[in-house]
Amino acid sequence: MTHTNEQQLMKKILEKTKTIAVVGLSDNPSRTSFQIAHAMQQVGYRIIPVNPNVEEVLGEKAYATLTDVKEPYETVNIFRKSSALKELATEIVQTDASYVWMQQGVSDEEAYNYLTEHNKEVIMDQCIKVAHSILIK
Repeated sequence: MTHTNEQQLMKKILEKTKTIAVVGLSDNPSRTSFQIAHAMQQVGYRIIPVNPNVEEVLGEKAYATLTDVKEPYETVNIFRKSSALKELATEIVQTDASYVWMQQGVSDEEAYNYLTEHNKEVIMDQCIKVAHSILIK
């Protein structure tokens, strides 16, 4: 995986998180976002879908934006193109989420720096499901 400090942060996030807001969660079971969110739901995390194009995913009401979600969540898991991250980062800092997890293939150094400057702990370019399977026993 990655260096020790990042592994420690991933483990901390996975252990402290009960609810994950998944940005870009598709309601299509063949999509990676659906499969990974479903797997995380199966191991006990509550999933809050954030996608303006769906009404419900995995039995949970979907929200158009993170700021529309009124219930608490600790982690934002991002399944969006890297080009959307700068705009999304400004929305994330308006939330109470402590952690931001950008899925494999999703990264942006400016967004990362902006989020960490606003006291968010961030993982970039890593699969949350893979990390969970390796780090949580």
